[in-house]
Formats: sequence, C-alpha cells, structure tokens
Amino acid sequence: MVRLLLSLACQRPFVPGELFDTYVAALQHDLVDLPQGTRRVGVVRSPTPWFHGAVDENRPALGPPSDFLEEFQSREESFKLDGMCEEGAHNAAWEELDFEETYRDHLTSGEVRASMDDLVSLLQAGEDVALVCYENTDQKRCHRTILREELRSRV
Repeated sequence: MVRLLLSLACQRPFVPGELFDTYVAALQHDLVDLPQGTRRVGVVRSPTPWFHGAVDENRPALGPPSDFLEEFQSREESFKLDGMCEEGAHNAAWEELDFEETYRDHLTSGEVRASMDDLVSLLQAGEDVALVCYENTDQKRCHRTILREELRSRV
C-alpha cells in the first residue's frame, strides 16, 4: 500500500495543454502572443494559398459545411447590398441562419469526430493549440469560438 501511494505521489499531475483561438491577420502582423511551440491549427474549409504559411496545419472538416458557408456568405452579401456595414451584415446573417446551432450540429458529424478527437488528444498530452481562421472576433462572430468551447468541454 505504501509503495502504491509513493508511486502515485511521484506521478506528474495531469496538466492539459492550453487552447487558444486567433485570426490569421493577427498572426501575420504579430498582434497575438502565443506560447513558444503552440501548434497553430487552421480550421477553415477553403484556405487561401497564403493561409498555409501562417499555420502549422489546416483541418478543413472543422470549418463550417461548404453548402452552409455558401448560404451564409450569400445572405451576408445581401445585407451589405442593403446598406449594412461588413460587421453588421456578417452578424445579421449569423443570427438569421442560426449559425451557432448549425455549426454545433456539424461538430457531431462523422467527418468532424476524428479531427475533434485528435485535438482533444493533443491537449490532453499537454500540447498547446491555437485555432486559426479569418475572422477577428472583436468585430464578428466566428465558428472557431464555438469550436473552442466544445473542445474545452471535452478536455
């Protein structure tokens, strides 16, 4: 019994990695200070060529579904044509299409499960991870904040 207690006392306590989220322009312009060695994981469905230079990897399955993203962008553009500013149009389309519920449903789909499980494993192994996409969440809502919440609830 004493040997077991000593063994348990000497084990390293479970310390999960930190989970961050940011946007690509913040990385490109040094507007975010991530700990050394943080894995920068893109979570966009269709990254531009320059996006890859700012992240260590991209996981398209963690982006919103393509058909829903197209519908969202179309609605956002309609709001802009009606005179809304970019941020207002983005957030109005978000509300109108119930973006959060749709994206949360997407996170339970089979195509996403493996990527979510892998990120949870990285965090549980103590690796720091930053989720990266295009949106500055100071001004617009973004799927990566929902993803961050879901991952944190699983670690």
